[in-house]
Amino acid sequence: MKNPVDLPDDIELLKAIVLRQQDQNARLEKLVSDFKRALFGAKSEKVDPDQCELAFEDIETAIETIHAERDADIALRPAKPRKSNRGHLPKHLPRVEDVIEPDDIQCRCGAMRGLHNPL
Repeated sequence: MKNPVDLPDDIELLKAIVLRQQDQNARLEKLVSDFKRALFGAKSEKVDPDQCELAFEDIETAIETIHAERDADIALRPAKPRKSNRGHLPKHLPRVEDVIEPDDIQCRCGAMRGLHNPL
């Protein structure tokens, strides 16, 4: 699904995209209905395997057409730079570095960390 920010602002271009999507949807709906009829239809209406191969070729052709149209749509839109601010704070904020040292803790072995043990 396209991000609304990425869509062009030109109304005529948007209309062309909508019409192209409607045509594409109509073709795909016809293919789906043909396959449903072939799969779930009465025994006399089922197609032989050779006919299925032709339908698969139609699907492959439709998919290639869809990919070509999508690539053409992407080529028409100018690339917009991303405006992301990941992990950078504004420069006017003060920077404070505070190091917290742990207290002396006892290890599982019974020795004390942080202490100089002469053993």
